[in-house]
Amino acid sequence: MGSRRRRVLQLLLLQRLGRAPSLRAPRAAGDPWRARRHFSARLAPAPRMEYQDAIRTLNTLQTNASYLEQVKRERGGDPEAQLAAMEGFLERSGLKVKDLDQLNIIHVTGTKGKGSACAFTESILRNYGLKTGFYSSPHLVQVRERIRINGVPISKELFSKYFWKVYNRLEETKHADHAAMPAYFRFLTIMMFHVFLQEKVDLAILEVGIGGAYDCTNIIRKPVVCGVSSLGIDHTSILGDTIEKIAWQKGGIFKPGVPAFTVPQPERPLDVLRERAEKSLSPLYQCPDLNAYEEDDKPLQLGLAGDHQRSNAALALQLSRLWLRRHGYLDLEELKDPWPNPELSVKRPPPLAPAFKLDNAMVQGLRETVWLGRNQVLHHGPVTWYIDGAHTTTSIQACVRWFLQATLNEGKPADGSEVRVLLFNVTGDRDTAALLKLLLPCHFDYAVFCPNYTEVSTVANADQQNFNVTLENVLTRCLQNQSHWNRLLEAKAGQDPWLSPSAELEGVAGWLKQAPLRGPSLFTPPAVHPLLNANSLVFPCISHALQWISQGRDPHFQLSDSRGAHPHPMASRGAVSLREASTIRVLVTGSLHLVGGVLKLLDPSLSQ
Repeated sequence: MGSRRRRVLQLLLLQRLGRAPSLRAPRAAGDPWRARRHFSARLAPAPRMEYQDAIRTLNTLQTNASYLEQVKRERGGDPEAQLAAMEGFLERSGLKVKDLDQLNIIHVTGTKGKGSACAFTESILRNYGLKTGFYSSPHLVQVRERIRINGVPISKELFSKYFWKVYNRLEETKHADHAAMPAYFRFLTIMMFHVFLQEKVDLAILEVGIGGAYDCTNIIRKPVVCGVSSLGIDHTSILGDTIEKIAWQKGGIFKPGVPAFTVPQPERPLDVLRERAEKSLSPLYQCPDLNAYEEDDKPLQLGLAGDHQRSNAALALQLSRLWLRRHGYLDLEELKDPWPNPELSVKRPPPLAPAFKLDNAMVQGLRETVWLGRNQVLHHGPVTWYIDGAHTTTSIQACVRWFLQATLNEGKPADGSEVRVLLFNVTGDRDTAALLKLLLPCHFDYAVFCPNYTEVSTVANADQQNFNVTLENVLTRCLQNQSHWNRLLEAKAGQDPWLSPSAELEGVAGWLKQAPLRGPSLFTPPAVHPLLNANSLVFPCISHALQWISQGRDPHFQLSDSRGAHPHPMASRGAVSLREASTIRVLVTGSLHLVGGVLKLLDPSLSQ
């Protein structure tokens, strides 16, 4: 959609809603990005226009939606040809693939938990006094979060410096035989290599973007060690529609002679990983459970909540230990090659890597790991926010277990007036109905749906702009999500789950043309079941959703005028008013982009 039409839709939306109120929130003390170590990093000076110009220019290189479409088109091709294209971009930027060998890389893939495993690994190695580089995706609030040194996102000045250096080199080397510029994620990957090499990190931890074999991070030739976190079904249109096909893609990061570790996996995908490892002559080992490292039944303290983080921590211990051994920090024996003669090997699972005694740096690294937006709890007066970027079936299941346990530990208020709210959005080709069904055991009183836009009133923050989806598209998706939720509740209550498709999706454009609202900034399609709509709502942006949920009761999210006091909609029998409840528990999940927008509003210091 052209920028003019997009702006027209935004204006129509504003006419419908009225201008979004300005927000006033106290600045949080300290730096939430700062890793809890003795390393110091001076806060960046006031942002300069250079940074915002860099982000806006970066956004013109396509956002993740376009990159996914590109990967879909290329998926059936030769991975070597695709990586050759990446190599061409790298050389145009001034680097050769062999230069990347200097980075002492730890390469990690997986469906869920790979970012957490990388965060644990980075924290452990930083506790040995090493200068760490960490590349991850997506970002929550600012794009520079993707490139970290010593656990802290690079400064706006450093981001601007390296962005323009790489961008200008690529612009200067354009000619007929080369594509003009790499796409968004490829560009950031190339830029990351420049940052880590020139800032002279001791090691670089790279989280795979999508899959493995086709991912642009897989241009590297000689990582020190590779890791595979838990596998599951995600990005099926890109990676394949079975767990075996997905495992094949993930195993594409294995390299000859480079040891690899995996957490326990189901039998079939584990067989695929083993076969990929054997063919690539990569020694593959399974990680023992974390309890193998715990002495006297004393559990290790992890900086990340949730039982599912234990396997990520166990993977991080093996990755860290091997890296330290290879670089002379630990005097340990080499692991035995699991298949010295692959031609004579029989089908058997990869051997179990040995557990070992943890030193203080490892214990402290696990305890001090920080990874925002994953199993994160914010206590804001009577409102408690439970924030987790889960977006696959298995990660939503883990999120539900964590949420139920966390709320159980908190206990019910003395007067029993507790309200539970779900704030949800989902993107891509994921099965929304399946994900929402998994959330039913949480017994939410209200379900709120909104796009990943922080605000709709003005030009969005450049770090969170997406030029590949329209306002109409994302609002329609929210209405679909609401309809799925309503049907699930109706089915659960034994009612007729059928809703007219025309009622479900009665054009968002038609909704935009209605007369302006007089009251709360929410909307519901007019033909959907009225009772259920009292308990499920759709908002045009995250800000409006938070205003309604908090009802002015979150001391960290205060409004500048009375427009924040949204009237409470009619509730189903037995529900407690948000304005009367002594405790409001809000689970935010379904999308890391949604989580990032929520954190941006609840903690403005993350934008500095």
